[in-house]
Amino acid sequence: MEHNNPLLSENQNEHRFITIGEIMLRLTPPSYEKVRMASAFEASYGGSEANIALALANLGIDSTFFTVVPNNSLGKSAIRMLRSNDVHCTPVILSTPEQTPTHRLGTYYLETGFGIRASKVTYDRKHSAITEYDFDSYDFDALLEGFTWLHLSGVTPALGENCKKMILQCLKAAREKNMIISFDGNFRSTLWSWEEARDFCTECLPYVDVLFGIEPYHLWRDESDHSKGDWKDGVPLQPGYEQQDEVFRAFIRRFPNLKCIARHVRYAHSGSENSLKAYMWYEGHTFESKQFTFNILDRVGGGDAFASGLIYAMMNDYKPMDMVNFAVASSALKHTIRGDANITDDAAAIRNLMNMNFDIKR
Repeated sequence: MEHNNPLLSENQNEHRFITIGEIMLRLTPPSYEKVRMASAFEASYGGSEANIALALANLGIDSTFFTVVPNNSLGKSAIRMLRSNDVHCTPVILSTPEQTPTHRLGTYYLETGFGIRASKVTYDRKHSAITEYDFDSYDFDALLEGFTWLHLSGVTPALGENCKKMILQCLKAAREKNMIISFDGNFRSTLWSWEEARDFCTECLPYVDVLFGIEPYHLWRDESDHSKGDWKDGVPLQPGYEQQDEVFRAFIRRFPNLKCIARHVRYAHSGSENSLKAYMWYEGHTFESKQFTFNILDRVGGGDAFASGLIYAMMNDYKPMDMVNFAVASSALKHTIRGDANITDDAAAIRNLMNMNFDIKR
């Protein structure tokens, strides 16, 4: 008997999406407690690339995730959660202690912020299975066969040299197959230095079609004289339209392979209330989204929800302004959902938010 996902039966989208990265166990003290106060933790699973696979699968996109987890109860539980959200996990490697000697699933602890107290993440992911696995003999060409879209991020190469090599292999294999490639720099200061991140992520840019964020990348004003600085020098965290347009155009001049660049801009009024808007360069123009202000239930994964929202909108041929507004609305909605991923199975709900329609749906 052939098994099909009933949620995809009405999906007319031609895209088959795959992403590659680490999934971790997330432990969160309940009721906004700090770790040092906690006597219990709420367990869930997440990771940047996994979050995007989950969000797209819930919206009906044929979505696959590749990773390495230990063949134990924690590893299998993480994969079970992905599968329960209709993410295809067939290529996932359940590693043995011989393949990954420390044989562990990465973990992180989240202290959820409240009011003036910001959220805080503590990683415990060193020597996780994906960082110890030897990918040298793995066939990435076969892994990517039949897919139309590959998404990667700067988190995975920050985990170790084997992961850096793996990401570059995937980029090259995907380019040979003419897949759409999206990339999110996603800098993590606890995993590598700013210069390491910029050096590696810039190396990835010639392969990328859709870029999320404008850092960490080198964008020298003069490639032969770095003393003249980077085009992004002096650009504030909340840039104006003209400032952002200038940076986008500098990216396109340097990397004409880029088809779309998008970044969201956050305004943190407190640990519990933020605003978001976004800029996007597409088809020769810079677009500015609406601004959304909201209370935060769970901030983690907001950037991933933005990325998944834009990918979904592009896959469904939205108009440019609708693309960027749908992406920001996806991120805003994620802030009202516990856990790492935007578990929203109704694109219409995101479109209603995009149109500032807050009425109850009956």
